Amino acid sequence: MSDTSRSALCLALSLTDPDTASALAERLQPQLLAVLADRFGLPEEMVEELLGADAAQMRAALTIDPEEWLIGAAEMGDPVVGLALWRAVYRDDSGHTRGAVKEIPGLLATLLQAADLADPRWYDDDGLFSALYDEATGPFLLPVLISGFLGLDVGALAVFGRHFPPPVVVDACLSLLAEWGSTGPFTRYLRLLEQVPALDPGHPWLPGLLRQAVDAPDPESVLREHRPPGEWSDPDHVHALLALRYGDAPSAKPDGLDWELIRREHQRLPFGTETAHTSGYQFGNPLPQLTKWEGCPADLVRESFHNDPAGTSFEGAELPFEVIAGPEARMDEIFLRPVLKRGIGEGRYSVDRVLTEVGPALEVLDSLPYDHEPTRKAFAGLLSRLGSDPVNWMTLYARTGRARGSIADLIADAVSTDSRKKRRTSWPWREEAKFPVGRAENSRAAFLAMFRRAPEEVQKAVIPHLDARAVQHFLVYGEPSQEVRDAVVAAHGLPAQVAMAAAYRLSDEQRDYLLDLDEPAVDAQLFRYAGIEGSERERMLAGRLRGGGIRPVPEELIEVLKDVTVNDYRDWFIAGVDSGDLGVARTVVGRLRFYVPATRARLLVAVWERGGPDAVREILAMDRLPVRLRRWTERALDAPDGLERLRARLGEEESPAKLTEFLTATTDPGARLRQLLAEGHQPPWPALVTAHHTGALPSRLLDELVTRPDCPRELLLAALATTPESGADWIRDALRSGLLTSEDLLTHAVPARAALACLRRYADDRPDAVDRQPMPDRATVLTREHLGTDVEAWSVCLQLLPTFAGTLPELVATAGAMTRLHT
Repeated sequence: MSDTSRSALCLALSLTDPDTASALAERLQPQLLAVLADRFGLPEEMVEELLGADAAQMRAALTIDPEEWLIGAAEMGDPVVGLALWRAVYRDDSGHTRGAVKEIPGLLATLLQAADLADPRWYDDDGLFSALYDEATGPFLLPVLISGFLGLDVGALAVFGRHFPPPVVVDACLSLLAEWGSTGPFTRYLRLLEQVPALDPGHPWLPGLLRQAVDAPDPESVLREHRPPGEWSDPDHVHALLALRYGDAPSAKPDGLDWELIRREHQRLPFGTETAHTSGYQFGNPLPQLTKWEGCPADLVRESFHNDPAGTSFEGAELPFEVIAGPEARMDEIFLRPVLKRGIGEGRYSVDRVLTEVGPALEVLDSLPYDHEPTRKAFAGLLSRLGSDPVNWMTLYARTGRARGSIADLIADAVSTDSRKKRRTSWPWREEAKFPVGRAENSRAAFLAMFRRAPEEVQKAVIPHLDARAVQHFLVYGEPSQEVRDAVVAAHGLPAQVAMAAAYRLSDEQRDYLLDLDEPAVDAQLFRYAGIEGSERERMLAGRLRGGGIRPVPEELIEVLKDVTVNDYRDWFIAGVDSGDLGVARTVVGRLRFYVPATRARLLVAVWERGGPDAVREILAMDRLPVRLRRWTERALDAPDGLERLRARLGEEESPAKLTEFLTATTDPGARLRQLLAEGHQPPWPALVTAHHTGALPSRLLDELVTRPDCPRELLLAALATTPESGADWIRDALRSGLLTSEDLLTHAVPARAALACLRRYADDRPDAVDRQPMPDRATVLTREHLGTDVEAWSVCLQLLPTFAGTLPELVATAGAMTRLHT
């Protein structure tokens, strides 16, 4: 039974009245059973047994939440069902694969809690416990380790018991004793330890305790005497501990869990000292995760930091201030930014102490939370010591890279005139601007962090002394005011603006400021790097100024076109087709191959209109245009009305008929469509619709056109005549946008099985989708009209579906007619 046929059966049962649905379910019970087995991912015979072979229950199971039903199956505690659930994959109501049944939250725990673990089938070689040993890791083992399984299987106790606190191990032994009614399992456990000397149960006292229990007249009393009351009695606490050991600790400590118990467990079996499961699966380091819990003792935080400073700082520990400022500080191994953001933001660190005690200054400057108002205020107060003396600022930059102390120490050193160190009267290690600019790093980043937050009068005083690279970083990333930016230009001139334009990311304000300059060198950098809009590229390549007027296109812009790779920046060249500037046209024609005849004509018209016939002759002389076009144009050049002839030719080439001819006269319409769009033309939609009506539109071209978001509805409906059963992105997108409706799929999609599949697949993607119903109301009307309550008609309809070539309404009508004919 195909997936579509199964969908049809489900829909048939949902569309009929209750009595007809019951009769149909009874008649098609084998098919219905196959649907449910596929839905739940279980063998048919198992589903039949679980539902009692009752057609009514099977119908009900079609609409129940699959996770709810599978949890219910787990509650049976049956070892055969349990193994099937462990291996199963289930589907959602739309037929899409949902995932592994074993990953349903709480399913495995439910199964094990309901199980009679004395049943030997659990322990067969191909049983569930064998699969758990072989496959389970981390999250899957948690329900196993806190279930009765641990207390009822000595192998589990020997292998996994080490991860439990002693009281929980004693509880497991008590469960073992209660279930088996004897100390036999203890004897087997002790024998297992003798047979496998390398097996470490993790509790040195346990073998001795079990020997006492075996020899005692009352084993239970012996065990209970060694069970501290109240400790680890809450299952949530045990679960949190195991999750921690497996590197997946909850974000917060469970209420009531005593830190002293956690500390004792860490002392007994340190967190993160071993792989938690014999499969070799490696889990995250638990100790840094433990430090996320509020109130984590300082000694555990320190230990975690000592063993894993990077992980501890990243996880969000409440690190004592001393670990970033005292002799224990290991700044090269931690993530300082999140540490300072948390510590300062939560009020645990004094901003003043951070500025005066934490180093190195370069790292701190890169990590301060500058969006924190008290931090900004304290930082500004510290910067005020530098004043407006350029020597202080240049000395500051020169000494930042080697400074090991705090920001306050660095600033004090920079302003000191008593030191024997050289004070800088000019910018050290001058560098030119970088094209394109990248973010400042190291000392330059630290300097920018300070300079951008200095008062404007200080910025204006220091700006003339900056090198070109510092100017570039400040203009692009420093967010200077317009007044300060004018001061930069006054001091460093046009090169500063050119360097500023060589940035991949500029704000709208920055971009508009640079575009308004109408400076050729600035425009060239914006054109190359700034990601400006296509309309701006067209304007630049046409020589039109933002401030009004027109000029010859500067050589700087043309050089950009000569330098870039054509395949990567084809749209940049197309932006110059209508320019008319001879330099631009020569570059475009010399580097770009045109595919659409209309594009060539557009370029020639623009050149003639701007440069006259002689400019056109220069283009023709390049011998880069088709021979027939060159000869025709040469004749037009000698005619008094030559320009009008060329315009007329352009109008002809751009006509819908010609563009349609361009698209249809090929065996690769997809490539032609991409060429048309790449050269700035739009599909001639009315002409293409006409071509469809006359039968002149190739099906391969239609398949390409429907992928366009502006494709007319008429062509979308036409494409439904060959609807793929696996669906298509264009159908989904058209349903989401409202260009197509579920009614369209019902009445136009062919074949019927594909229509049904798409209605089900895209049930949630339609604007008219209500309660995830995959069929429109008209389907109910059609089935009532043609099939009614006739079970035979419904059955015939389902039998015809896999091979029927028409629409769904035609299928329903045909099934009804066939049934009436034979009756």
